[in-house]
Amino acid sequence: MTMNRARFGFPFLCGWLLMLAGLFAMSCPVLAADKAITDTSASPYAKVQAVGLDEVHWTQGFWADRFEMCRTSMVPSMARLMEGTNYSQFFRNFQILAGLTNGHPHGASFNDGDFYKFLEGASATLATTPDTNLERELDGIITVIGEAQRTNGYIDTWVQLHQRETNSNIAPFRDRSYFEVYNLGQLMTAASVHYRVTGKTNFLNIACRAADCLSEAFTNPTPELAANSVCPSHYMGIVELYRVTGNPRYLALAKKFLAMRNLVKDGGSDNQDRIPLDKQNEAEGHAVRANYLYAGAADLYLETGDTNLWKPISAIWTNVVTEKMYITGGCGALYDGASPDGSSDQKDITRVHQAYGRDYQLPNITAHNETCANIGNALWNWRMFLATGEARFMDVVELEFYNSVLSGVALDGTNFFYTNPLRVTDPLPVALRWSRTRVPFVTSFCCPPNLVRTIAESADYAYSVSDGKVWVNLYGGNTLDTKLPDGQHVKLTQETDYPWSGRVRLKLIDCGAKEFSIKLRIPGWGSAANVMVNQAAVDQTPEPGSYLELRRQWQAGDVIDLDLPMPVRLMEANPLVEDDVNQVAVQRGPVVYCLESPDLPKGVRMSDVMIPADMQLAARFDQHLLAGVVVLEGNAVARPDVDWHGKLYREVQPAERKPVAVKFIPYSVWQNRGRSEMSVWLPRAD
Repeated sequence: MTMNRARFGFPFLCGWLLMLAGLFAMSCPVLAADKAITDTSASPYAKVQAVGLDEVHWTQGFWADRFEMCRTSMVPSMARLMEGTNYSQFFRNFQILAGLTNGHPHGASFNDGDFYKFLEGASATLATTPDTNLERELDGIITVIGEAQRTNGYIDTWVQLHQRETNSNIAPFRDRSYFEVYNLGQLMTAASVHYRVTGKTNFLNIACRAADCLSEAFTNPTPELAANSVCPSHYMGIVELYRVTGNPRYLALAKKFLAMRNLVKDGGSDNQDRIPLDKQNEAEGHAVRANYLYAGAADLYLETGDTNLWKPISAIWTNVVTEKMYITGGCGALYDGASPDGSSDQKDITRVHQAYGRDYQLPNITAHNETCANIGNALWNWRMFLATGEARFMDVVELEFYNSVLSGVALDGTNFFYTNPLRVTDPLPVALRWSRTRVPFVTSFCCPPNLVRTIAESADYAYSVSDGKVWVNLYGGNTLDTKLPDGQHVKLTQETDYPWSGRVRLKLIDCGAKEFSIKLRIPGWGSAANVMVNQAAVDQTPEPGSYLELRRQWQAGDVIDLDLPMPVRLMEANPLVEDDVNQVAVQRGPVVYCLESPDLPKGVRMSDVMIPADMQLAARFDQHLLAGVVVLEGNAVARPDVDWHGKLYREVQPAERKPVAVKFIPYSVWQNRGRSEMSVWLPRAD
């Protein structure tokens, strides 16, 4: 299906302007490298290498549908939004700065970074679905960005336009609220992906000049300059640029960026610079900034093996997954708070927002869980996996993808959540600043383009390789056509209805004559897994939370069958999670479920429903509901509705409970049928 795409102001892009891209060709030397989003093919401390974006193609089922929605709906609709000026200005600011149109600066200081994320996602779709029109449009956009860039490599439309038109006191790297390094980090990542997909250096050259500008600006950093590391996407960006170019200057700059954090004076938890990184052992502060920091530190570890980086992020990871992460994978419980909360040394306490809270502080109605934080958690865990080959990290990536990441976008691909609560009541007990319905635009528009690039690049997480090994990380209908590090060609297909079914079949199409291993991830929830090769049971026993290694001299036509039983599981939380005491959540396979008010019988409210500990739920695929999902149906109990108006407490009163039929839906698709109440956690009936 082909859709008309936005033209990004192409009437302004005459042929002579498009040809200017040639002026910058080949100014940034590059290495021959894999086309992966995170290229660890030459990273000395990587146990696993990512495969190329063009080497995995979703063919059918869950992720094929999401990718197609991204390509045909999310990309063109976001193109129109970012070209226009109805909500804010994205591309128009570049056009004004390049002298292609008149106007004034408008929009948030981080709009450039969000525009770059969108360009990365649009570029990624080209890896498996070539589109000459889209590629041509990207070339035109990149030309305009190059025209807006200063000769010294600096590029930030908010600073440049405000400096030129409104305030001469505004200057580069003077105030971290300008978000310059965040914008430039997203530029470097997007340009690296664009080069790997298209082979063109036009965008990469802009990124190299920007990185050279950063290197010059931070030659002798002051504490004030060091504090510019807000929302640090530039750690990941500069490392990826190093991987593309092999330029040691960029690796040195990445080291300096992380070391500079120790120069910050009077820092705070909100930006994770209250204490040096190597002294940190728990997640604190703004969750997006935190997860980007941890992902960037993991990237640098992959290149340097610096244990002073690995030690803190390992400890912080344990803190997050055992004490601060929602059952959906959501991160950053608090709208607003203080950290370190309750400290006796009150001068250390700083205001935090969109932040990790205390251990076990996981409220449901007021959960923040910004979509970008959840994506950041996936980015971090992906890099931890590349460094270790341990399944526990891919378990978190899978949890994020199926739940707290996809919940950020509606099934139509054009409406978005900024926050992802686990319970919604009507009315809410407090006024909250982000909508409980998905909307086409929010003033902080970082999450929607982040979703575009994540879904566009989702196939790249499905497989990895290492010496003599193919790692199967995520399950979904796809084809893999890759080479192992020794050059051996491997081509296989994967057939499955995952995550609705745990049955997966892999067929070897081409594999050469040498022996190698296929490693199947057995999810942590995957007890009683069964594996067969060519209809014969294997000797190994699959262990949940690990990779099962099947090593042999494979032949074309060999078939691997993996069966991951998916019983419905009733989950409870650690009793220290006060909001979830005596409450139950429902999970099946990697999918967390919720109860939504449209599925309740007439006269039954969400607050009435209670879950028996022995409740039996039957799984049924409903192709007509919410684009096709497995629903879980059974009988709960309902207590009579109580009028709590004007009452904070009341004496306990016996109440008759009656059976009530309930239907649970995947959390990721709630609020696709209009305004509703919803809850992941529900009271136990016993």
